[in-house]
Amino acid sequence: MKNRPLLLAIVCFCFVMFSSFALLALRPVDSNNAVTFVIKNFGIDTKGEFRGLKGNIQWNEENPAASTINVSVDANTINTNIDSRDKELKDEIYFNTDKYPLLSFVSTGITSGNGSYKATGSLTMKGVTKTITFPFTATKTANGYLFSGNFTVNRLDFGIGKSSMVLGDDVDVSLKVQAVQ
Repeated sequence: MKNRPLLLAIVCFCFVMFSSFALLALRPVDSNNAVTFVIKNFGIDTKGEFRGLKGNIQWNEENPAASTINVSVDANTINTNIDSRDKELKDEIYFNTDKYPLLSFVSTGITSGNGSYKATGSLTMKGVTKTITFPFTATKTANGYLFSGNFTVNRLDFGIGKSSMVLGDDVDVSLKVQAVQ
Protein backbone atom coordinates (compact mmCIF):
# COMPACT_ATOMS: atom_id res chain seq x y z
CA MET A 1 0.00 0.00 0.00
CA LYS A 2 2.90 2.32 -0.72
CA ASN A 3 0.84 4.13 -3.37
CA ARG A 4 -2.03 5.08 -1.03
CA PRO A 5 -0.60 8.57 -0.18
CA LEU A 6 0.04 9.23 -3.88
CA LEU A 7 -3.49 8.10 -4.80
CA LEU A 8 -4.96 10.27 -2.05
CA ALA A 9 -2.95 13.27 -3.28
CA ILE A 10 -4.19 12.74 -6.86
CA VAL A 11 -7.82 12.46 -5.73
CA CYS A 12 -7.50 15.64 -3.62
CA PHE A 13 -5.87 17.51 -6.51
CA CYS A 14 -8.64 16.45 -8.90
CA PHE A 15 -11.31 17.48 -6.39
CA VAL A 16 -9.73 20.91 -5.90
CA MET A 17 -9.34 21.44 -9.65
CA PHE A 18 -12.91 20.34 -10.37
CA SER A 19 -14.30 22.48 -7.54
CA SER A 20 -12.49 25.59 -8.74
CA PHE A 21 -14.11 25.26 -12.17
CA ALA A 22 -17.60 24.38 -10.95
CA LEU A 23 -20.42 26.71 -11.89
CA LEU A 24 -22.16 28.49 -9.05
CA ALA A 25 -25.93 28.68 -9.61
CA LEU A 26 -27.14 32.15 -8.64
CA ARG A 27 -30.53 33.86 -8.64
CA PRO A 28 -30.73 37.64 -9.16
CA VAL A 29 -32.47 39.54 -6.36
CA ASP A 30 -35.15 42.00 -7.43
CA SER A 31 -34.38 45.23 -5.57
CA ASN A 32 -34.49 49.00 -5.93
CA ASN A 33 -31.80 50.30 -8.26
CA ALA A 34 -30.88 46.86 -9.65
CA VAL A 35 -31.76 48.02 -13.20
CA THR A 36 -31.82 51.79 -13.72
CA PHE A 37 -31.64 54.06 -16.75
CA VAL A 38 -31.06 57.68 -17.70
CA ILE A 39 -32.28 59.42 -20.88
CA LYS A 40 -32.23 63.09 -21.88
CA ASN A 41 -35.70 64.67 -21.95
CA PHE A 42 -35.73 68.37 -22.90
CA GLY A 43 -31.97 68.29 -22.24
CA ILE A 44 -32.43 67.13 -18.65
CA ASP A 45 -31.38 63.73 -17.33
CA THR A 46 -34.53 61.74 -16.69
CA LYS A 47 -34.00 58.73 -14.44
CA GLY A 48 -36.00 55.56 -14.07
CA GLU A 49 -35.88 51.94 -13.08
CA PHE A 50 -37.34 48.55 -13.88
CA ARG A 51 -38.32 45.90 -11.33
CA GLY A 52 -39.41 42.28 -11.63
CA LEU A 53 -35.84 41.06 -12.09
CA LYS A 54 -35.65 37.29 -12.47
CA GLY A 55 -33.61 34.62 -14.18
CA ASN A 56 -30.45 32.71 -13.46
CA ILE A 57 -26.74 33.26 -13.52
CA GLN A 58 -24.29 30.37 -13.75
CA TRP A 59 -21.06 31.91 -12.49
CA ASN A 60 -17.47 30.69 -12.39
CA GLU A 61 -15.03 33.38 -11.32
CA GLU A 62 -12.03 31.21 -12.26
CA ASN A 63 -13.38 30.36 -15.72
CA PRO A 64 -15.77 33.14 -16.79
CA ALA A 65 -16.04 31.71 -20.31
CA ALA A 66 -18.05 28.84 -18.78
CA SER A 67 -20.46 31.29 -17.13
CA THR A 68 -23.90 32.26 -18.42
CA ILE A 69 -26.40 35.02 -17.70
CA ASN A 70 -30.10 34.74 -18.51
CA VAL A 71 -32.16 37.51 -16.89
CA SER A 72 -35.24 39.62 -17.52
CA VAL A 73 -37.19 42.50 -16.03
CA ASP A 74 -40.90 43.28 -16.19
CA ALA A 75 -41.46 46.18 -18.62
CA ASN A 76 -44.73 47.01 -16.81
CA THR A 77 -42.73 48.05 -13.74
CA ILE A 78 -41.10 51.05 -15.44
CA ASN A 79 -40.90 53.85 -12.89
CA THR A 80 -39.74 57.40 -13.62
CA ASN A 81 -41.61 58.85 -10.59
CA ILE A 82 -44.22 60.46 -12.86
CA ASP A 83 -47.27 58.21 -13.20
CA SER A 84 -48.60 59.80 -16.42
CA ARG A 85 -45.20 59.39 -18.13
CA ASP A 86 -44.91 55.79 -16.92
CA LYS A 87 -48.36 55.03 -18.32
CA GLU A 88 -47.37 56.55 -21.69
CA LEU A 89 -44.12 54.53 -21.76
CA LYS A 90 -46.18 51.33 -21.44
CA ASP A 91 -48.25 52.21 -24.54
CA GLU A 92 -47.75 50.75 -28.01
CA ILE A 93 -45.46 53.51 -29.33
CA TYR A 94 -42.90 52.94 -26.59
CA PHE A 95 -42.56 49.57 -24.79
CA ASN A 96 -45.97 48.11 -25.77
CA THR A 97 -46.03 46.17 -22.51
CA ASP A 98 -49.29 44.38 -23.33
CA LYS A 99 -47.57 42.61 -26.21
CA TYR A 100 -43.94 42.63 -24.93
CA PRO A 101 -44.02 42.37 -21.12
CA LEU A 102 -40.33 41.44 -20.67
CA LEU A 103 -36.96 42.99 -21.41
CA SER A 104 -34.31 40.28 -21.42
CA PHE A 105 -30.60 39.61 -21.74
CA VAL A 106 -29.07 36.23 -22.56
CA SER A 107 -25.29 36.00 -22.68
CA THR A 108 -23.47 34.33 -25.54
CA GLY A 109 -19.99 34.86 -24.11
CA ILE A 110 -18.15 36.23 -21.09
CA THR A 111 -14.49 37.23 -21.06
CA SER A 112 -12.18 38.62 -18.38
CA GLY A 113 -9.28 41.01 -18.21
CA ASN A 114 -7.76 43.60 -15.89
CA GLY A 115 -9.98 42.70 -12.92
CA SER A 116 -13.26 43.06 -14.77
CA TYR A 117 -15.33 41.15 -17.28
CA LYS A 118 -17.18 41.72 -20.55
CA ALA A 119 -20.52 40.15 -21.34
CA THR A 120 -21.71 39.72 -24.91
CA GLY A 121 -25.25 38.63 -25.54
CA SER A 122 -28.72 39.20 -26.90
CA LEU A 123 -30.71 42.11 -25.52
CA THR A 124 -34.41 41.89 -26.39
CA MET A 125 -36.82 44.81 -26.02
CA LYS A 126 -40.19 45.23 -27.69
CA GLY A 127 -39.65 42.07 -29.73
CA VAL A 128 -36.35 43.28 -31.22
CA THR A 129 -33.11 41.47 -30.38
CA LYS A 130 -29.69 43.10 -30.75
CA THR A 131 -26.24 41.92 -29.75
CA ILE A 132 -24.55 44.08 -27.14
CA THR A 133 -21.26 43.90 -25.23
CA PHE A 134 -20.68 45.66 -21.94
CA PRO A 135 -18.13 45.66 -19.12
CA PHE A 136 -19.04 44.57 -15.62
CA THR A 137 -17.54 43.65 -12.29
CA ALA A 138 -18.36 40.72 -10.02
CA THR A 139 -17.77 41.30 -6.32
CA LYS A 140 -18.07 38.37 -3.93
CA THR A 141 -20.58 38.97 -1.13
CA ALA A 142 -21.60 36.94 1.92
CA ASN A 143 -24.08 34.78 0.00
CA GLY A 144 -23.29 35.34 -3.68
CA TYR A 145 -22.01 38.11 -5.95
CA LEU A 146 -22.81 41.72 -6.76
CA PHE A 147 -22.68 42.24 -10.53
CA SER A 148 -22.29 45.89 -11.62
CA GLY A 149 -22.13 47.21 -15.15
CA ASN A 150 -23.22 49.92 -17.57
CA PHE A 151 -24.14 50.09 -21.22
CA THR A 152 -25.79 52.48 -23.66
CA VAL A 153 -28.41 51.56 -26.23
CA ASN A 154 -30.20 53.57 -28.87
CA ARG A 155 -33.92 53.27 -28.14
CA LEU A 156 -34.76 53.70 -31.83
CA ASP A 157 -32.82 50.51 -32.65
CA PHE A 158 -35.47 48.64 -30.65
CA GLY A 159 -38.49 50.54 -32.02
CA ILE A 160 -39.06 52.36 -28.73
CA GLY A 161 -40.70 55.67 -29.56
CA LYS A 162 -39.99 57.78 -32.60
CA SER A 163 -37.30 60.30 -33.48
CA SER A 164 -37.79 63.37 -31.32
CA MET A 165 -36.37 66.87 -30.91
CA VAL A 166 -36.86 66.72 -27.13
CA LEU A 167 -36.23 63.07 -26.21
CA GLY A 168 -32.72 61.69 -26.53
CA ASP A 169 -32.07 58.54 -28.53
CA ASP A 170 -29.37 57.08 -26.25
CA VAL A 171 -30.36 55.42 -23.00
CA ASP A 172 -27.70 54.76 -20.36
CA VAL A 173 -28.47 51.60 -18.41
CA SER A 174 -26.86 50.77 -15.05
CA LEU A 175 -26.92 47.36 -13.39
CA LYS A 176 -26.31 46.64 -9.71
CA VAL A 177 -27.56 43.09 -9.43
CA GLN A 178 -27.13 41.11 -6.23
CA ALA A 179 -27.26 37.40 -7.08
CA VAL A 180 -27.54 34.74 -4.38
CA GLN A 181 -27.40 30.97 -4.14
